[in-house]
Amino acid sequence: MPVFQLTAELLFPPPELARDDGLLAVGGDLSPERLLLAYSQGIFPWYSAGDPILWWSPSPRLILIPQDFHCSKRLARQIRQGAFQTRFDTAFREVISHCAGVRRASDNGTWIVPEMIEAYCRLHDLGYAHSVECWQGGHLVGGLYGVSLGGAFFGESMFSLVPNSSKIALAALCRRLGQWDFDLIDCQMKTAHLLRLGGEEINGHEFARRLNVSLAKPTRREPWRAQPAAPVPR
Repeated sequence: MPVFQLTAELLFPPPELARDDGLLAVGGDLSPERLLLAYSQGIFPWYSAGDPILWWSPSPRLILIPQDFHCSKRLARQIRQGAFQTRFDTAFREVISHCAGVRRASDNGTWIVPEMIEAYCRLHDLGYAHSVECWQGGHLVGGLYGVSLGGAFFGESMFSLVPNSSKIALAALCRRLGQWDFDLIDCQMKTAHLLRLGGEEINGHEFARRLNVSLAKPTRREPWRAQPAAPVPR
């Protein structure tokens, strides 16, 4: 399959035309309008510093149904002990910056380049991007961020400075999304870590079908921090 070159026109090729590795298109920009159009079609940006913007739509796709999150007894006990506090949307820029920094320290670079940080902060200001944060002793020690459209949450990245802190943030997200009748969390690529937490792989056509159903629901654009706390798992 060819890789499509995007122009200034706000348009993507059909996701099913992506290459076997998931790469669909190159170019374009990171405007809120283009990003929201991409996510609504199951497409996301992923590229490194110095590269052009690359757009992906892999098949198979890893998803996590919020109600299927596997919260181990040990993790549930740790949450109930109250050593960590979870919050939503109180430190979005800090979360995405930590995600970029952790990736930079752990491998040869990061795909969360400065222009990506600014683009997702704009989406956060518009009410589409959200952070889930894990705090300990007044310090941000873990978290994740992603984009919300309809009944779908598109997970982008997570970080953990203290063992299990990102898992606790993900558990809080799944509880909140379950309460709100969200259909799925798009985890994009398969990892053993997410499979252990309840993720499952589906093919691209099934992902598109589920996504279309989810997008028929209203998008919660209000700050999520204003919502009531989710119950602790038993």
